[in-house]
Amino acid sequence: MNRVHGSKDFWIGALRSEGPAFRAAVAEAAPDTPVLSCPGWTIADLTTHLATLYAWVVSVADRADTTAPAQRPAPPESAQIPDGLTALEFWQREYDRLLELLERVDPEQPAWNWAPQPKKVAFWARRMAHETAIHRWDAEMAIAAGQPIETKLAADGITEVLDTFLPAGHRRAEGEWQGLVRLTSTDAHQEWYVRLRGRGVALLDTGTILDNHAHPALVQVTGTASDLLLALYGRVGLDSLGVQGDRHLIDGLRVG
Repeated sequence: MNRVHGSKDFWIGALRSEGPAFRAAVAEAAPDTPVLSCPGWTIADLTTHLATLYAWVVSVADRADTTAPAQRPAPPESAQIPDGLTALEFWQREYDRLLELLERVDPEQPAWNWAPQPKKVAFWARRMAHETAIHRWDAEMAIAAGQPIETKLAADGITEVLDTFLPAGHRRAEGEWQGLVRLTSTDAHQEWYVRLRGRGVALLDTGTILDNHAHPALVQVTGTASDLLLALYGRVGLDSLGVQGDRHLIDGLRVG
């Protein structure tokens, strides 16, 4: 398995690209435009959600403390937009604050996170880059202008689903799965082997764990890195991918 090894510069670069693209899509839509990929949400909800999340991450990542915070970010329906600001202005303010923090702070600085990952600020740089990319796609789809997620960023996003979300128990559906899934990105030229065991998941390093090249994958999924990532987040269906084997196993990898 080949992985993209992200860095502070890589994730901040992604934020600098995805943030303005998100803003452009939101600015083109009316606030009450439905976001079809997030059922029940409007563009205003999506924008407020991301702004509120940015503000919360800044509060968590800037305190050099690995203990859990007392509060989690409010859902969009109860989030408060500061007086005198529109949802987009609120988003811009918090996006700017997030970028300032991530550029200023050492990525090795201690910071709590909810996953079985090192408790460092770098976690939040990666997480916010992918959160912004996914919601940029959501906003663009709301105006029928969806563009794929950049290949290297999408490949790292796939790895994040497998090494962060699933081990932390953030799976879309309840259930137990048994089998091996092989994900192949046609443009990033990467593969991921994932073993599902009941409620557990293991991301396999095929170069050291499996001792031959005849991997007994029970389902093989092939597509661009962007389509693979969007499928794991429940944004696109399997029709955009090549699937061979037991499709039911893919449900064990979905996080959105």
